Amino acid sequence: MLKIEVKPGESIERALKRYKRKYRNTKRLDQIRSHQEYTKKSVERRKTLKKAQYKEQFLNEQEDQ
Repeated sequence: MLKIEVKPGESIERALKRYKRKYRNTKRLDQIRSHQEYTKKSVERRKTLKKAQYKEQFLNEQEDQ
């Protein structure tokens, strides 16, 4: 369970924003979405390879600049 302590003088909106950020960083929502439907191992492997290729290409472009 996530706990967010509201600091003195802090607005509720700000505390809620911190809570949402903390929740997003736990990647719980990604797990829930991934369990909604079954993905085959080959599809999952292909997806990770594609993501790795994209990251490598992005980093190479950053180095060239």
